Amino acid sequence: MAKIIIFGIQDFAELAHYYLQNDSQHDVVAFAVNEDYLPEDKFFKGLPIEAFEDIEKKYSPKDFKFFAPMAPQKMNTLRENIYNNIKSKGYDLISYISSKATIFNGSIGDNCFILENNTIQPFTTIGNNVILWSGNHIGHHSVIKDHVTFTSHVVLSGHCVVENYCTFGVNSTIRDGLHIAEGTFVGMSASITKNTESWSIYKGNLGQKSEISSKKI
Repeated sequence: MAKIIIFGIQDFAELAHYYLQNDSQHDVVAFAVNEDYLPEDKFFKGLPIEAFEDIEKKYSPKDFKFFAPMAPQKMNTLRENIYNNIKSKGYDLISYISSKATIFNGSIGDNCFILENNTIQPFTTIGNNVILWSGNHIGHHSVIKDHVTFTSHVVLSGHCVVENYCTFGVNSTIRDGLHIAEGTFVGMSASITKNTESWSIYKGNLGQKSEISSKKI
């Protein structure tokens, strides 16, 4: 059983604490934030909140590990910075994979947050610092690189390559065999049928009100 420090005290950190305590062999012992964000009441979920800048003085990297399941602001680069800062202090980072996810052979990196009802088909590769929220389909022979976020109910078809820093909105769909370029933002319900361009936004199709009443259907 590893002793875990969670970075953050917002929603993602609270959820991580719940999942780790109720669906893993890990033991959460503390939270950490940058010193500028340290609250007056230095406790969260009944555990101490520590200043990250000098946390290794109290929690040795030899005895403790980190988990940093942060939200994807600035196309996951804020989470990348924290991830790199934690590693620079000598800590290992764990991944959480829900017991209710369906996973076959393949590889998954560190600091990944994979929630319930994800289906990850055979021969997939998932990099470091990746979030798969609930209910996604990750197709066979696909590669997801580092610092990527899938929200919920995203379909990534087989033989796709997702580069670093991508974010996928709810119910978006990616056709098989595509290359999703670095920094691609796929909006809610968008259908991607061609390779994307780096640091581009792809919007979904908005529902439009018909002139016909639903009473006539």
